[in-house]
Amino acid sequence: MKEFELKYGCNPNQKPSKIYMKDGELPITVLNGKPGYINFLDAFNGWQLVRELKNATGLPAATSFKHVSPAGAAVGLPLTDIERKIYWVDDMGELTPMASAYARARGADRMSSFGDFISLSDVCDVATAKLIKREVSDGIIAPGYEPEALEILKAKKKGNYNVIQIDPDYTPAPVEHKEVFGITFEQGRNELKIDKEMLKNIVTENKEIPESAQIDLIISLITLKYTQSNSVCYAKGGQAIGIGAGQQSRIHCTRLAGQKADNWFLRQSPQVLGLQFVDKIGRADRDNAIDLYIGEDYMDVLADGAWENIFKVKPPVFTKEEKRAWLDKMQDVALGSDAFFPFGDNIERAHKSGVKYVAQPGGSIRDDNVIETCNKYGMAMCFTGIRLFHH
Repeated sequence: MKEFELKYGCNPNQKPSKIYMKDGELPITVLNGKPGYINFLDAFNGWQLVRELKNATGLPAATSFKHVSPAGAAVGLPLTDIERKIYWVDDMGELTPMASAYARARGADRMSSFGDFISLSDVCDVATAKLIKREVSDGIIAPGYEPEALEILKAKKKGNYNVIQIDPDYTPAPVEHKEVFGITFEQGRNELKIDKEMLKNIVTENKEIPESAQIDLIISLITLKYTQSNSVCYAKGGQAIGIGAGQQSRIHCTRLAGQKADNWFLRQSPQVLGLQFVDKIGRADRDNAIDLYIGEDYMDVLADGAWENIFKVKPPVFTKEEKRAWLDKMQDVALGSDAFFPFGDNIERAHKSGVKYVAQPGGSIRDDNVIETCNKYGMAMCFTGIRLFHH
């Protein structure tokens, strides 16, 4: 297949639309559905991300993409009992590494992952397909599918679920092109290899970055490589837990990603785990209720006449003081940034979300201030010397 016709481009008024190869065949086979323009953007960016995560860690990797940035990315480490609960997979039995990776990627920011496009580094197995079956998702790209898994996925969305198979051996040309306003841009592909060698220039007083933190920093940096800039990524336990993307100010990225990381941890608190939902509440409604309950608009779900539709028993207010006390328990979080931190205020915000390990390019005229702020909190920070802008 040399080209694939699309229904429309980014918006319904943008016609005609297609993807095609100037030379050779497309490296994909559409096994089901009819993916659109944005679907393919998410699929191809996501595939690159998980392929790099797999190569860097040796573990199966998954990502959940929305609007050309990842909402979550993870490798296939086993889930704790609490993680199984907050990702709503505690009734799924034993999960394969591939299924664990997607449960983590989807579970990091379930609000943003609603209607996602999934990318898997390895063959989609039955356990992963069964997990995907229950979620609202637009499609998936993977290097292959077990026969039963493919049948499960084909049945989604009344038979219209988008399933793409990609040739894992496909290598794009070293120079890429993009057209904007009738003008063609050309650049060398970003083939930068992100690995542990990039983490060796530790510039803080604390020089200790353990193996687990190195994996988390690599996950954060590879995630940032395919996240619309400016971007910041918090990671812990083999997964991204908060991604702030596409902000004009780096501190806003740090705050946005930090708030998402906080929400991830607050969902593990006894107050949230103890919520008693009414029977047959939808998964999206449940996620939205939790998001409101742990946020500033908690009365939207606790007001009389509202809570009865969500909870069997009216939960108490999760106070600001209780939330802060719980968040103070979050430790050993890793943080990556796609460009240098210009001020120490980013580190101050990161500290509130338990960050202990930082990877950033360095090169700001205020590097000394950023290092000093890290030293104040005993953080270990490395300068990678590499910027990771992506647009």
